[in-house]
Amino acid sequence: MTQLPILVPAANLAKSPSNVRTVSDPIADAQLEANIAVKGVRQNLIGVPVSRKKGHYRVIAGGRRLDAVYRLIEKGVFDADYQLAVLVLGNAKDAIETSLEENFFNLTMNPADTCRAFQDIIESEGKTPEDVAKRFGLTERFVRSRLRLADLADPIFEALRNGEITLNVAVAYASSSDRTRQAETFEQLKDGYYRANVNEIRRQLAEDTYVGNDPKALLVGRAAYIEAGGRVDLDLFTDATTERWIDGDILNRLVADKMAAAAETMREHEGFAEVRVLPSTHVTYNDTWDLRPLKGETPSLTDEQQARLKEIEVELEAANEAYEDAAEDDAAELANRVETLEAEYRAIEKPVPVLTDEQKAGALAYVVIGHDGQPRLHEQLYVVPAEEDEADGTDDDADNDEVGEDVVITSGKPSYSQRLSQELAEMKSELVRVHVASDPGFALDLGTFWMADKAMRKYGGTDLATELKADKPWSALIGFQSGTRAAEEWGKIDDALDRSWTEVGDACARYDAFCALPDEARAAWLAWAIARTLHAVVAGRDGEDFIDHLGTKLEIDLAAWWRPTANNYFDRLSSKAAILAHLEEIGGKELSSRYGASKKHDLATSAEKIFAGSVPIEAELREAALAWVPDVMRFTQPDAQIEAELANDLAVPDGEGDLPQAA
Repeated sequence: MTQLPILVPAANLAKSPSNVRTVSDPIADAQLEANIAVKGVRQNLIGVPVSRKKGHYRVIAGGRRLDAVYRLIEKGVFDADYQLAVLVLGNAKDAIETSLEENFFNLTMNPADTCRAFQDIIESEGKTPEDVAKRFGLTERFVRSRLRLADLADPIFEALRNGEITLNVAVAYASSSDRTRQAETFEQLKDGYYRANVNEIRRQLAEDTYVGNDPKALLVGRAAYIEAGGRVDLDLFTDATTERWIDGDILNRLVADKMAAAAETMREHEGFAEVRVLPSTHVTYNDTWDLRPLKGETPSLTDEQQARLKEIEVELEAANEAYEDAAEDDAAELANRVETLEAEYRAIEKPVPVLTDEQKAGALAYVVIGHDGQPRLHEQLYVVPAEEDEADGTDDDADNDEVGEDVVITSGKPSYSQRLSQELAEMKSELVRVHVASDPGFALDLGTFWMADKAMRKYGGTDLATELKADKPWSALIGFQSGTRAAEEWGKIDDALDRSWTEVGDACARYDAFCALPDEARAAWLAWAIARTLHAVVAGRDGEDFIDHLGTKLEIDLAAWWRPTANNYFDRLSSKAAILAHLEEIGGKELSSRYGASKKHDLATSAEKIFAGSVPIEAELREAALAWVPDVMRFTQPDAQIEAELANDLAVPDGEGDLPQAA
């Protein structure tokens, strides 16, 4: 017959020395106490009778619940005669084993189950997170964090439920409420090295998002951002400065509009030749590497200023002498006084240089975002780059070019700096890499040829433009990112590689795992490894012909993959005349004359739109613009150039083609 629990007053119960749990957790005990205060003790205790004390029992399982009841009676939450259900064991010899069973087989809930349980209580019982927190002795923050986990994207929540990710990883994904972004980031990282790196997860989720006190956010304002459709990631513990604005594209568009308006206002007010917008808090070296700082005239000190300098020197000497014998409070005040005087002295001694109206009229200024969110002019002004002399093609500032930026002169063609030449070469080779990596059969033939050809050579050479070690080649451009369609496509190819074998054991195990990949997966690795070795070859250097030959064989539609922009080409040309020459190539003098009065920066922006086909022009001109790329980027020479060179090769030197004269 099954024995039933009996009700026993708490005063008649005591913890048994046979209870195996001797160490507890104060936080967990407080949570248990809070729950019992609301719901009472819902599980019976297990006890054994106390000899010679009828109605008294020693508790061998449930001691934490009994302690919680004692504390609640002391606090006046429960009456002194509060009763608990106790299952009495007939044999006290089973006490230790029973206590061990009670504690040893206790399984902590899966965090995913806890999340959904809290969610169910709130939805089914109409409770608030605060109610749930009180019921279970938890903080409201803890409950809300678990509720946020319950709203994770399905693949992430299932991974948590199945033990595939830890709770910390799940919390990192919950740092963003955008479930679509969560799922995309999880899919990208789940099989990679950073799959359990919470900092990398948070970083990727936070890309293109901003906190409420970011200078861009302060510039636009919360109301304008939300009105434009922007979303704000909120929870109980964020405020206006820490909330995250998750639609970075909307914020950046609003920033661009406000900064453009501010720049125009500043240009008109200050009388500068040009004001450029930088949607950041500072101006970098890359923004100004080809500009010359504008230096104003330092005004002479007036008699009053010179007199004030002498007064400050006397005051400083007196303050320093007094500082040596001053009390602690007076010393602090004197130190502040000295600092103020020294700042005043420096300001008078080195006055701000003054610009003439003529200097301002030729100045280039930058407008940036202050840390307070207000547009401000950067303190340093620059000289607007001088236009190249169209008559003789010379540049007065050519001798002032920095090392590494020497101008490359090619007869009859635009002048390219060494950096621009290298950048164009990088983008050109990038195109070939993408196409090689997309054609494993082609890559196999190419790789075999490279290896065999190099092995057969007695001396090395650079005309093959590769090193087959599969190492990425060294580049003179540190940190260069082209931002082209080819770069985006390369990222997709890289992400699609099956990296499962890289996480397996030692070299032998990794090799076996790699060999076990499907043919298609191994072929993709081969194509990727070969493609990434391709060197960038500057025009006219050894290897350029081979690069062009590969591009031709791959039938790369260059105009479809790469378009010239102000940032990657037109703004980098040495003169306005070079841009106008390109316009003349597609539309003759009539097209180039339309933009002849434009400043170079404005002309570069217009050229970008024309060659992108985004401005209304005649259909035939638009077609020609969309098909145009500079010769240096082509894999084949233009027909006109080939015909000219062929005619030159067939030309007969003077005198050699004349018929002999009659005697």
